[in-house]
Amino acid sequence: MKQLQQNYKRQYDALKNGQATFLPVWKELGTYLAPTRGFFDGQTPAQGRRIDHKTLLDSAPCLAVEVLCAGMMSGLTSPSRSWFDLSLAPADLMQLPGAREWIFDVKKRLEDVFAKSNVYGVLHGFYEEIAVFGTAAFLVEEDREKGIFCRPFTVGEYCLGNDEKGRINQFGREFFMTGEQLIEKFGADHVPTQITSRPAEELARSYHKVFHLIMPNAKHAPFFEDNLHMPFASVYFLEDGHVLRRGGYKEFPVIAARWEVKNASDVYGKGPGWKCLGDVKMLQKMQKTKLVALDKSTNPPVMVSANVQGEVNLLPGGVTRYNGAADGAVRPAYQVQPDLNALEAAIESVRTLIRSQFFADVFLSLSAQNYTGMTATEVAERHQEKMLVLGPVLERLKNELLDPLIDRAFNLLSRQGLLPTPPESIQGLPLKVEYVSLIAQAQKAAGLSALVQGLNYAANLAAAKPELLSRVDYDCALEEGLNALGVAPTLLKSTAEIPPAGSDAVAPSPQAADTPAVGSPEHSEN
Repeated sequence: MKQLQQNYKRQYDALKNGQATFLPVWKELGTYLAPTRGFFDGQTPAQGRRIDHKTLLDSAPCLAVEVLCAGMMSGLTSPSRSWFDLSLAPADLMQLPGAREWIFDVKKRLEDVFAKSNVYGVLHGFYEEIAVFGTAAFLVEEDREKGIFCRPFTVGEYCLGNDEKGRINQFGREFFMTGEQLIEKFGADHVPTQITSRPAEELARSYHKVFHLIMPNAKHAPFFEDNLHMPFASVYFLEDGHVLRRGGYKEFPVIAARWEVKNASDVYGKGPGWKCLGDVKMLQKMQKTKLVALDKSTNPPVMVSANVQGEVNLLPGGVTRYNGAADGAVRPAYQVQPDLNALEAAIESVRTLIRSQFFADVFLSLSAQNYTGMTATEVAERHQEKMLVLGPVLERLKNELLDPLIDRAFNLLSRQGLLPTPPESIQGLPLKVEYVSLIAQAQKAAGLSALVQGLNYAANLAAAKPELLSRVDYDCALEEGLNALGVAPTLLKSTAEIPPAGSDAVAPSPQAADTPAVGSPEHSEN
């Protein structure tokens, strides 16, 4: 048992050592860009963290981070609108009996659970962490009341490990709990007696460092039902190696994403904060220089004559007495005439550079720019082009944040019996998730201009040779265009509902159709 305890500590220390070179940079990033984030130097929960207002003289960088977080939140995972959609692939399987109704019900159940749990609150902090530090993580656990519960983490509090394909599959965390909390969470039988034997007042005040390690389970055995043989092992232990609890997870429960990684061996990512840290430092130094210049111009250093009686009174209207004939008793040591306009212009240029690094100009483009004289189509195209610069980042977030989040939530709800039983016709078929958030639609719609240009080109050629139009599949073009715009597929009638050309038959009303008019949302693989 002692050997096993030592193995757990060694595995955690190996993960911790992997982030040693990142910690100094993370501390600087926290100081200059996210002063309320980060958990460093073993601070306890009661200590908090002091914000260095002598360093943070200009709040523009922190505001740029907030704009990025708000833009990602509203554009990628908005709580106020549907951002994912579920379906079967290929699309023909959606015509199977009961398929549409079941998928619609599952999607609504997931959306309801996301809305009533703390998912969206955690995601806002997640976007701030990944933008500043380049890496962010949170834990998704089962909750008997709300279905799921997300436990957020901050940089420095946890460490990660990956497999040979670069996928995060190891997680370690250190945190503090009072003796009272240890007994409540793990039970008095599993807490060392040197802790449980203390007086009640001391149990409530004393903090103990706890380690949590999640890793692939070497003893995984699918034919066993107990949690010690699940695919991922989970261990809680104290600093002295005492094991508080051993358990397991059926899938990796930690949602960990990186903004950008250079190769598959990289465990931690680097984000916009890494790129503009030098600019942020320069901005704060320039603000300090400006304040010193203002101070010297309004309250300059002075030279005092030896004939001055008493102390020099520098207050407005103050009187300083001296013995002398011609020379002034007090005068400026040198003339300070700063070019404040030039200095402010230089500061603003650095602010603009920092805002662009955090894509604030992208998310504020519609409100910050003047589109007078432009058509709505031109405005939309410009907005879509700006969104394309986030393409690589959003693809990584899809793979490391959105897909795992939906997969984990689906599996947890399914095991709790909170999802409807699928009809026999689709049992065993994989679900397909498609994302229909504002950002996802903007990226899709960027390809719509090519479709429109192609159709216009065909129409121009048809002016000389009309029979060419017979080669254009306008039904397919309509479907592709509506899909690019994010319009619900249920808007279109099936071919069976369309009356033959020249027929007086009336198409069935929308109320008579067996497909519910569901709005198109967003997606991932389950």
